[in-house]
Amino acid sequence: MTDRELLAYDRTHLWHPYTSTTAPQPVLPVAGAEGSTLILRDGTRLIDGMSSWWAAIHGYGHPVLDKALHEQADAMSHVMFGGLTHEPAVELAKELVEITPQGLEWVFLADSGSVSMEVAMKMAVQYWYGTGRPEKHRFISLRKGYHGDTTGAMSLCDPETGMHSLFMGILPKQISIPAPVTPFSEETLYQNDVDALKKAFETYHGECAAFVLEPIIQGAGGMNIYSPAYLREVRRLCSEYDVLLIADEIATGFGRTGELFACNHGGISPDICCVGKALTGGYLTLAATLATEEVAHGACHQGQPLMHGPTFMANPLACAVARASLNLLRTEPWKERVIRIEQQMHTQLSKLALLPSVADVRCLGAIAVIEMTAPVDPVTIQERFVAEGVWVRPFGTLVYLMPPFIITPEELTSLCSAVVRVLSE
Repeated sequence: MTDRELLAYDRTHLWHPYTSTTAPQPVLPVAGAEGSTLILRDGTRLIDGMSSWWAAIHGYGHPVLDKALHEQADAMSHVMFGGLTHEPAVELAKELVEITPQGLEWVFLADSGSVSMEVAMKMAVQYWYGTGRPEKHRFISLRKGYHGDTTGAMSLCDPETGMHSLFMGILPKQISIPAPVTPFSEETLYQNDVDALKKAFETYHGECAAFVLEPIIQGAGGMNIYSPAYLREVRRLCSEYDVLLIADEIATGFGRTGELFACNHGGISPDICCVGKALTGGYLTLAATLATEEVAHGACHQGQPLMHGPTFMANPLACAVARASLNLLRTEPWKERVIRIEQQMHTQLSKLALLPSVADVRCLGAIAVIEMTAPVDPVTIQERFVAEGVWVRPFGTLVYLMPPFIITPEELTSLCSAVVRVLSE
């Protein structure tokens, strides 16, 4: 198929994410990827600033991950998980229990991050049902939050500024409270944050199954970075008011914020935790919902099963490559790399804060966010980035970078310099 034929069929038959069929945005045909680089079919090489939506933390074509995938394919590509089990799933569960925040003992392997959030919500509701309190079935979540595109997960996203407002009429009505504003560097919470939390718990604890948040940084809802003290206060109030805490670590897990899990910044453990994205190093779709033994046993009171079972749950290929990815995090200096990436991005991008078109520049771990004063034109700005030899995909008012952890200083300089040039035009 020629490039022209490929793009023509794509334009008339392939529905891309967050894209209209009547006014589709341009797409670029990719032929390969290696290290921190995407290779287009015409030979153009682009430094990847997105890690394929934050998942490819080890870069592309990593020999360790490739080997794990090939070896597992030779043995068994898939088998149903109902009534059967296999070593890749058991070993992966064991490793997740060991590295996630303390107390998370039970692992439910799901297809994707959004599905893992659906599972978490079911666990929470079923827990309260099993413990004799079925009235506790609603959720408190934060504005500027994003938890996925499936129906239950959508109900937890920002009801006004989020991308799912079109569906409000069919979504369960949850409790949305203001996003935290206390900066990451502050150890004492702003009073407004404290008051909003106390009011929510005092008012809704009797009907609330769980408090749901993305720890430390809210992702696609606005890239809001906030204080670890907020995590500690939420944990305290959840315990005091008998509300479960669900941590959505799908975007933040596996080192992206500078800690293996963002909850570690606050030294807290949730009752339920969702992980995904970087779990397989960006190779295959896989997520997990972890729960404490109390939650797991409460949800399964008197033998009640958890009512969820994805067809490709615990896919052996995905589990095998996830184990290899976790092994890389154990054996390679990911933390030193993330610290270096944060320092370099801060140094090279902070000058953008002087531009009148820029509202804020913030960095944490391998995350950099340039918040503009007005929404950017995604098509035009993306074309400019490609012309600069980089792949950056902004949304709304946010131009952000989440590069692979293995990006070299020289590649990161090229990436940051391109962003500075494009936004300074």
